[in-house]
Amino acid sequence: MVVIVMGVSGAGKTTEGRALAASLGWRFVDADDLHPQSNIAKMAAGVPLTDEDRWPWLRMLSGLIGAALKQGDDLVVACSALKASYRQVLEVDPARMRWVYLDAPREVLASRLAQRHGHFMPPSLLDSQLETLELPANALRVDVTPPPEEVVKRIREGLGL
Repeated sequence: MVVIVMGVSGAGKTTEGRALAASLGWRFVDADDLHPQSNIAKMAAGVPLTDEDRWPWLRMLSGLIGAALKQGDDLVVACSALKASYRQVLEVDPARMRWVYLDAPREVLASRLAQRHGHFMPPSLLDSQLETLELPANALRVDVTPPPEEVVKRIREGLGL
C-alpha cells in the first residue's frame, strides 16, 4: 500500500509522513528531496512553480510509486499534491493507495514556516500554495494542530492501519 501525505508547505508532511512510516515500519519518501535543482532554485528565489515545472517531477514520482506497488513495498510519500490533476498523475492504483490531507489554519502554517530554517521553500510562497490548493475529495482530512504523535494516531485510526 502507498499512503500519500499531502498539503501545503508548513502542514507537516515530512514530520507526519516520517512518523507515520516509522510507526508502520514502512519506507518513507519526501517528494521535496526529488525536485530537480531548477525547481529548488526557483522556489528558493520566491517564485512559485508552474504546472510545466511540476509535470516531469510528478511523472517521476508516479514511476516511483508504481515501482513500489509492483514490488509489493509499503510506502509513505510526503508530497504537496495541491491540484486534482497532480493527484491523478500520482494515483497509479487507487485500490492500493490512500490520501491524507494535512489541514491547519493559515496562521498556524505561517507560524511554522517562520520558524523553519534551511528549507528552500520560503514563507512568502504560502499564499500561492493556498491559492493553488484544490481540496481533495477522496482524502482523510486531519487537523495537524495537535502534537505529531496525536496526528499519527488519528491518521492510523482514520485509515484503519
